[in-house]
Amino acid sequence: MSNSRSKSGEVYLVGAGPGDPGLVTLRAKECIENADAIVYDHLANPETLSWARDDAEIIYAGKEPGGSQLSQQQINALLIDKAREGKQVVRLKGGDPFVFGRGAEEAQAIADAGIPFEIVPGITSAIAGPAYAGIPMTHRAHNSHVTFFTGHEDPAKAESAIDYAALAKLGGTQVMLMGVERLGSITNEMLKHGVRGDLPVALVRSATTGQQETLTGSLSDIAQKAVANDFKAPAVAVFGEVVALRDGLNWYEKRPLLGKRIVVTRTRKQASALSKKLRALGAQVIELPTIRIEPPTDLREFAELVQDAHIYDWIVFTSANGVEAFFDIFFKLYDDAREIGGAHIAAIGPATAQRVKDFYLHADLQPEEFVAEAVLREFKKQGSIENLRVLLVRAEKARDVLPKELSAAGAIVDEAF
Repeated sequence: MSNSRSKSGEVYLVGAGPGDPGLVTLRAKECIENADAIVYDHLANPETLSWARDDAEIIYAGKEPGGSQLSQQQINALLIDKAREGKQVVRLKGGDPFVFGRGAEEAQAIADAGIPFEIVPGITSAIAGPAYAGIPMTHRAHNSHVTFFTGHEDPAKAESAIDYAALAKLGGTQVMLMGVERLGSITNEMLKHGVRGDLPVALVRSATTGQQETLTGSLSDIAQKAVANDFKAPAVAVFGEVVALRDGLNWYEKRPLLGKRIVVTRTRKQASALSKKLRALGAQVIELPTIRIEPPTDLREFAELVQDAHIYDWIVFTSANGVEAFFDIFFKLYDDAREIGGAHIAAIGPATAQRVKDFYLHADLQPEEFVAEAVLREFKKQGSIENLRVLLVRAEKARDVLPKELSAAGAIVDEAF
């Protein structure tokens, strides 16, 4: 997939995985990054949309029970229309597009319209949900086959296509998607057709996310437990002896931040590393950038200061963004980092120091406290700073305590915004 638009455009039916952005495939991420238009539904984690281009058209299709949504016919037409505009269109669907996701219906409509398309498989919650709950699909001591079925069939059907008698005979592990709202009638049918009442059952809600919950019981009481605990969709149901293995294999729900929602307000580029760490601890992370990094307002003045970097005694970086902006200009002017001359480097914070190191330089001064006042104290420890030439690389909206205090102490300060 490339950024260049063909005359016909193309549609990519992309599986967004079960919820955890870390479970999205590399191919899916590539498609999202290069898309001109993205049509997504409520089961696709909105965090994956942060990978899209700033100019990409983002369209919400709904598909949430009881919520407003586009009809399947409207979605099909939308995908075709966008492709005919010459756009690279991503249809982002929760889980796998060909596992109870109407992906085949959409693919047929696109094919009938003569539009090129690609299927990008995703990890289905039918497997990932139980795995995150500590429930394996198979185990040599318990079963040798798995059956998947949906509890949400086409309402236009005259009767259910689920063969409960066959399910009862099959045994093994059985996994149901989209059936928690009809759990009572489904379990009654299973009991009626001979499945034993004490068969272990588990319901996994919001699987692989920071809001995951698991409810266990037996076939005879799981529906009542679901009602008592207000256990609603989206949820996966697992029927079988493997459910009992959860007691020893439950790993994800023991994470310390599970159930916590944490908003990260850093820029989107900087948020990813922190979000990844928080997510690994079980948190549901919402990236809500409250700042945006813009290039210097006067690029010419900034470049002149960078060009004269070698004349300064100290270059002070207050953020990793400042380091990037500085060296982006620096290496357009010079081929060698040694052209920075005898200037010493001060960095506020470990992330800033690491970014300096990324350019094969070393921060001579890194205060233990990550504030401007700490830099000033460190300078004063080294003696008089009168006539010391300092280039301060900082954000235009940052506090001005450091340039003011340095100047008051006799330093000659230039600021690069």
